[in-house]
Amino acid sequence: MNSAKIPTPINEPVLSYVPGSRERSELKQAIKDLSGRQIEIPIVIGGKEIRTGKTVDAVMPHCHRHVLAKVHQAGPEEVNAAIKAARDAWRDWSNWSLADRAGVFLKAADLLATRWRAMLNAATMLGQSKTAFQAEIDSACEIIDFWRFNTHYAEQLQTVQPISSPGIWNALEYRALEGFVYAISPFNFTAIGANLSSAPAIMGCTVVWKPAATAAYSNYLLFRLMQEAGLPPGVINFVPGPATAISERLIADRHLGGIHFTGSTEVFQALWQQVANNLKNYADYPRLVGETGGKDFIVAHPSADVDALATGIVRGAYEYQGQKCSAASRAYVPASIWPKLQERVLSMLQDARVGDPADFRNFMGAVIDKKAFDKIKNYIDQAKTDPKTKILSGGECDDTDGYFVHPTLIQVEDPMYRTMCEEIFGPVLTLYVYPDKQWKETLDLVDRTSPYALTGAVFAQDRTALNEADAVLRYAAGNFYRNDKPTGAVVGQQPFGGGRASGTNDKAGSMLNLIRWTSARAVKENFVPPRDPWYPFMAEA
Repeated sequence: MNSAKIPTPINEPVLSYVPGSRERSELKQAIKDLSGRQIEIPIVIGGKEIRTGKTVDAVMPHCHRHVLAKVHQAGPEEVNAAIKAARDAWRDWSNWSLADRAGVFLKAADLLATRWRAMLNAATMLGQSKTAFQAEIDSACEIIDFWRFNTHYAEQLQTVQPISSPGIWNALEYRALEGFVYAISPFNFTAIGANLSSAPAIMGCTVVWKPAATAAYSNYLLFRLMQEAGLPPGVINFVPGPATAISERLIADRHLGGIHFTGSTEVFQALWQQVANNLKNYADYPRLVGETGGKDFIVAHPSADVDALATGIVRGAYEYQGQKCSAASRAYVPASIWPKLQERVLSMLQDARVGDPADFRNFMGAVIDKKAFDKIKNYIDQAKTDPKTKILSGGECDDTDGYFVHPTLIQVEDPMYRTMCEEIFGPVLTLYVYPDKQWKETLDLVDRTSPYALTGAVFAQDRTALNEADAVLRYAAGNFYRNDKPTGAVVGQQPFGGGRASGTNDKAGSMLNLIRWTSARAVKENFVPPRDPWYPFMAEA
């Protein structure tokens, strides 16, 4: 298969799960099966399962008494073993052809598109409190797309070659990084765990993967899927455990080749600082790729379509409880359309049910854990007592059975109020109503309010207004949307990532990300090398 052409990818169709559909009944059965039994999740290093006896519980956020799994935690011994396993596996894996490496992940994609689909979606719904649709676009479609498109992009990258002059053959060899890659994935997208661990592996690297504790359940099933697809032992090592201790050991290792990270800005900055402090000890300069925080915006022009804007606000801010890096967290609306928009949004939010995702009528589930619940509740409680803010909808928080925060809409008089500026990562949207004549001033306000630059959206029917927003907000968002919500990037269509405090903008789901996991070698072959050292200019006149 060394010379086989990788199939041209297309995006995986999103299943509807409408009543009576086959996928709906399969998913409901998978939810019933998985929620009916508790499992043990081991550490997996070099293909071997390790149980340390030190475990943490993986629970349902919407029913936190329900323990889905006991997750074994890695200590220093396991981390050292993972480094060794990754380095041992590298010798063979880095020399596999791209076609053979791609075959593993293309098989994984097809397994997920068929008999693994319901199980992985159910695990994401149970462990991360996603609705059926949010799970489908995450733990099925996006993962399948990552594996099919990334292998395709890797093949395209290999075709980028230098020119050759007469008698000379020049080539670029796209080698794997010589060191291991440390992948650190978050709770909010199962697909991010898939991409952070597998994108470097597709390029021939080996990986130590630390999943978020709150996503260990779905991530472990994802890892088992990759094993079934033929991933060799040690290529990706599954190492759940305490983040600080694991990071300190891995970053101190001489053979750290790179970090593939999604999480908070503060944590990524701390990791970067640790790498900088250790720089003289590395065999190579580590590649640092991070997608971090966001304070994502929606800004509307007076010409905006109110119905489209209302839908963009409700979906963009509240789907998956606002726990998306891309979720709308602040909105700027002109006074002329605000009365109609307010009526439309409040009507939608009144109909937005909150509860167990196993009840398909619910629009939202629970936030991920107690820490997140308390943080979000603190913001809401402060807004309730501030005379310059008004809670227009929501504000209810209840963690009796699950970590439920109802979709909350806050209107502020001060566009620099804390909920307009600080990342909350929950179902809270803060809205500022501006005078129509201050459109351009408001664009400047949007640009300077937040240190982040991940996603943003502008709603306008006036083409001039769209172009004005493009110009002012050019660096305010790495993913910018016109007349659409700022969430829902699709692999192959909207490569994802942002700048400023939002990360290195290496665009997951594109060739740009894969370039970071390869170390190119230029090879020159001279077919007719010179036979003596003298140059023509040296001859006598």
